[in-house]
Amino acid sequence: MPRAPRRSLALTLCAMLGVGAMLAVVIPETQAAPVVTLLAPDEADAALARATRESRIAQARAARMTRAAEAATQAATRTASEAAALAARIQQAEADIEIARARLTIARKARADLTARLAVKQEPTARLAAALQTAARRPLALAALQPGSLTDVVHVRAVLGSAVPQIRARTAALRSELDRGRALEAQAARALAQMRDGEGALRERRTQLAALETRQRIASRNAKGAALREGERALALAEEARDLDGLVDKLGEVAALRQELAALPGPVLRPADLAAALPAAPMPVPALSAPDAQASAPPPRDFQLPVQGRTLIGFGARRESGLASTGLSLAPARDAQVVAPARGRVAFAGAYRGFGRIVIIEHAGGWTSLITGLGRVEVAVGDAVIGGSPMGRASGGTQALTIELRRNGQPVNPLQYLR
Repeated sequence: MPRAPRRSLALTLCAMLGVGAMLAVVIPETQAAPVVTLLAPDEADAALARATRESRIAQARAARMTRAAEAATQAATRTASEAAALAARIQQAEADIEIARARLTIARKARADLTARLAVKQEPTARLAAALQTAARRPLALAALQPGSLTDVVHVRAVLGSAVPQIRARTAALRSELDRGRALEAQAARALAQMRDGEGALRERRTQLAALETRQRIASRNAKGAALREGERALALAEEARDLDGLVDKLGEVAALRQELAALPGPVLRPADLAAALPAAPMPVPALSAPDAQASAPPPRDFQLPVQGRTLIGFGARRESGLASTGLSLAPARDAQVVAPARGRVAFAGAYRGFGRIVIIEHAGGWTSLITGLGRVEVAVGDAVIGGSPMGRASGGTQALTIELRRNGQPVNPLQYLR
């Protein structure tokens, strides 16, 4: 008679310890999931914080540029602000993708850790479950033929009576861990869906920006001849310059000459009575040279980093060559949107030996921005840009993007002028 209770108790414990099958599918991977490039697990938290901050900044910039476009009275100003707003939304979408990638990395790392913990607990629990299942499946006839079976039943009941509370506690903990695993799987699925939504928004906004840039090129076609001539002069200066510093210096000289010519007074009509027009004793007027005028000029008010990404080399840090860095080297995503760091005029745009594609922007007051490492340049020499205007795309991958800010030719730390 006691064999039936033993069989019933074994079946009950097998139901409680049905972890053999559960542990085999602890946290199932999403089937047919697309291949996603994840971040390094130890960098995911920092990347999440950085991308969240960049997304918030880009969203605020897009709203500000949209308001500026709505308030603009001139078509050129309105178009430039619209392009800057679209570029900011593109950068926001890029940051949102990075947020989703970081969250997916964190979720999968937590899931892997959970799987490892459950694997440690799986072996003893699975052995116990297998033994109980074997006892439950043993026919009563075979149990009756075993010698001493009545004594064994008494012993088994005593042992299981003391083991049941421990087994219940263990199975409860395991079930809690499995629920945690399913929650992590759902979190990873949401992050993956967010990443796909961000990629769709990114493609849509890039299409809008391309259409706007096409309208801009059509509108500025009349000034194409002057832009070509100025571009040819910039290329000639690039051929004469021995290095990048020499090119910046030559462009600075040309900019200073252009500012001096622009500051000259226009033609004055000759008066009918020249003698009456001349003063009796000309008073000397102190002349303010161009460098002196630029010495007190403020930095660009709307200065910003041209691209989003992790900082590789800071200003003043030692590079592999042993020389101090004169700018910031950033690690952007592949094809990341690059924007103008501040209002100014494009002095050079194109490939330059040893530096890939570069853009040099002249700002007011003797300030100059130099961006190197672009994968594609979408501005031309002579273009007027505002802070946030789209300039091209980053190469990404192993190619860093570098931003230098110079004042009268001398490098300064751009971080101290960020908005």
